[in-house]
Amino acid sequence: MEEQSLLFTQSENRGGEKRDGCCRFIQKKAKMKNFFGVRLHLLLLLASQTCDGVRINSTPEASAEGFIQASLNDTVSLICEIPDANLQEEELKWQRNGATVSLKDTNKKTRSAVCITPVIPEDNDATFTCSLAKNSTVSASVTLTVLYPPQLSGSENINIEEEEDLVLVCDMKSNPLVTSVMWTLNGSTVDLIAGGFTVTNDGRTSRLQVSNVERSLHTGVYQCIASSSAFPNTTKTFYVNVTERTVKFPLVPLIAGVVVVCVTSILAIVSRWRKIVKCCKK
Repeated sequence: MEEQSLLFTQSENRGGEKRDGCCRFIQKKAKMKNFFGVRLHLLLLLASQTCDGVRINSTPEASAEGFIQASLNDTVSLICEIPDANLQEEELKWQRNGATVSLKDTNKKTRSAVCITPVIPEDNDATFTCSLAKNSTVSASVTLTVLYPPQLSGSENINIEEEEDLVLVCDMKSNPLVTSVMWTLNGSTVDLIAGGFTVTNDGRTSRLQVSNVERSLHTGVYQCIASSSAFPNTTKTFYVNVTERTVKFPLVPLIAGVVVVCVTSILAIVSRWRKIVKCCKK
């Protein structure tokens, strides 16, 4: 009998875990000296092979690599099933990034569903794994990719006195990552040198700050404009009003002075109480 081969493969996820238990049979065509004997052997071997995995169906549909793309406030539905008829009574379990997901008893056997709603930024890169409760090596996984812009909508009013420090913060957290941030004052790019500004960027926030603000230089409308490949020109506006510095009344020393005066007066009255009583009797 000439050479022949059998190949059973199981698709894998990013970490090498089994994505589905469906078995694939590939047979090379070959001439056989004992045709009927070999055919019978192959049929018996194929009949004895079972599919022992789990499968995840999702909405939205996952890519071939096991990634599901979603946006903020979307709903993602995951359904785990056991395609092998011999394992229909097996219980299933879910994990999110390795932590067990709590399931109702009616949502464990043969078919189990998990719903992520609404999708939030913290769901980005979260991996959901479904496996047999008795054998965690039989599993399938999908990973969420959440697209969201920088949280820069709306405006903020800021009142500040002269000679105080001004700090404006622009949140850059987004997916995909922000590629550029621009600060403007009254519609023009902020002049860092003329205004004494400094800009710092730690990858998550951009800060525009200046010490000892001046009314003539720093009053105005500031804008933080962040851009990424998916979300261009996301903007937040700051209305900054610089007022003249006011002399603040020293409240603490005043209170201390009042207390001292009151205590002194009480002591003086006590020490002269007899004389005061005699005068009153006259």
